[in-house]
Amino acid sequence: MEKSLASISKMIDHSLLHPAYTDEELKAGCLIAKDYNVASACIKPYAVKLAKEILDGTSVSVCAVVGFPHGNNCTEIKVEEAKRAIEDGATEIDFVINVGKVLSDDWEYVSNEIKSVNDEAKSKNAIVKVIFENDFLKDDRYKIRLCHLCNQHRVAFVKTSTGYGFVKQKDGTYLYRGAVDKDVALMRRECIPEIQVKAAGGIRTLDELLKFKALGATRIGTTSTVAILEEAKQRGYR
Repeated sequence: MEKSLASISKMIDHSLLHPAYTDEELKAGCLIAKDYNVASACIKPYAVKLAKEILDGTSVSVCAVVGFPHGNNCTEIKVEEAKRAIEDGATEIDFVINVGKVLSDDWEYVSNEIKSVNDEAKSKNAIVKVIFENDFLKDDRYKIRLCHLCNQHRVAFVKTSTGYGFVKQKDGTYLYRGAVDKDVALMRRECIPEIQVKAAGGIRTLDELLKFKALGATRIGTTSTVAILEEAKQRGYR
């Protein structure tokens, strides 16, 4: 049986979010997304128009981040960010929840935030991926509650991480995990079937992508698009 390369490429949101990326690097990244026919190019808000120009007429979506990477913007600003990104050409919005409010158990605030951004996106025919930033959520009850709120508000995706959630340790060093097996499995289990799961953070190989696919993820965020898809070609995906 022939293995479809599109079954891999269309799982990938090609990440172009590093704070130091220049305009030329962003253009090059969008061309990679186009050439490899991925699901989307995930880009910083100010560069949405650039991505739209490059990707227009292709099957590659433009995905913009909102409240990125720390989720600290007030809800109204996140809604305005989403609105502007969609006006500029984004059809997917990856937004970071307010982690401090989650850890404070202020679920009314968190619920309103998810609803507000999702409603804005849906009203303009865009979809939302809610980023939990699981590195900061040591107790699974937070992740479970977030899944249930996302069920309630019928978002399109839940997402593990930004890729920038470095957690300071007692010795002053920083630890980062990103996407981990148990979190992806939990999110798939706790979300209704209509909600998809995106794994992001540290996914650099085809085997890692396939592992998360087996756990229930239908999208991954990665900067290693070329390496993953070239490896897939070498392994018989066409």
